[in-house]
Amino acid sequence: MDEYLKRLRLPTIREQVDAYLREANEQQITYEEFLFQLLSIEIAEREIKKKELARKKAQFPVHKDLLSFQFEEAPHVPKRRILDIFQGEYIQQKRNVIFIGNSGTGKSHLSIALGEEAINQGYTVKYYTAARLSNELMEAQDEKRLLQLEKQWLAADVTIIDELGYIPYHQRAAELLFQFFSTRYERGSMIITSNREFSRWVEVFHDEQMTAALLDRVTHKAHIIPMNGESYRLKETYSKVTRGWSTFT
Repeated sequence: MDEYLKRLRLPTIREQVDAYLREANEQQITYEEFLFQLLSIEIAEREIKKKELARKKAQFPVHKDLLSFQFEEAPHVPKRRILDIFQGEYIQQKRNVIFIGNSGTGKSHLSIALGEEAINQGYTVKYYTAARLSNELMEAQDEKRLLQLEKQWLAADVTIIDELGYIPYHQRAAELLFQFFSTRYERGSMIITSNREFSRWVEVFHDEQMTAALLDRVTHKAHIIPMNGESYRLKETYSKVTRGWSTFT
């Protein structure tokens, strides 16, 4: 039996079948229930490994989830709306989610948490910072593999572009980013974070006409979440320092 399980590529059943056989004999479990239990543990383990692989491919810089986001420390965040978005309907509808506002207000945390939840729901995700994406696009163009990279960015159900607009882009990088957004438009969801209001995106992309066309695509039917409250990170840091000082004193 061990050889058959190996050939059928059922490693979890192969590892645990002896223990389940003993349990089945002791508890007089039916053949049908025994088979169901074995198949259940195999499927459960495969789902775990599938999600682990999906997270590795997503390339999140850190782990973030919704439970660790302290809404009470970020009253500027529309909690009910965020919870609705986390249900995942935006992915089915190929809509975008845009977090826009001050630095340190939780934009990256929520974008990564959304990506993590998308993986939990069975979707594929890819994370980029805007700076890294622009560099990869220019390198791919120089090496004449832009079409190959395009297939990769279209393959993901959700693409996260973090920190868009933190620095102005080289003209060629801006044009390639425009191509990226245009290609993704209505073919897959994007989660975008930016510290610049839409009216200031021209400072990043340099060309007014291209910027207007870009905004028209990324904001079409998008969930736009304003994040212009007090810095979430600074409040969290201040709270830790205060607790530490209290302990010390």
